[in-house]
Amino acid sequence: MIQTILHYSLHFGIPFFLAYIFYKNSWQKVFLILISTMLVDLDHLFADPIFQADRCSINFHPLHTYYAIFFYAVLLFFKKPYNIIGMGLLIHMLVDFIDCQLM
Repeated sequence: MIQTILHYSLHFGIPFFLAYIFYKNSWQKVFLILISTMLVDLDHLFADPIFQADRCSINFHPLHTYYAIFFYAVLLFFKKPYNIIGMGLLIHMLVDFIDCQLM
């Protein structure tokens, strides 16, 4: 229960913090972009079972592989909004990695 609360607090808290601190003039738009990167979890629908509490997402789901993470890092070097999307995806992978460590 505590792990779940921490997981989703980080998924929403880190993007809010980064958007509010570093993009003061357009933080709502940036926050929306960062949160929308959670759509990367749609790849969980291809797993069987779709949800398994003790499964680490990193390198299991197609959009959570190390190759995908490398691509997300490359997005940081492009102009807006691609760098923001890359940042959101990397934050998502970091939160999922932290979740894996707590299992």
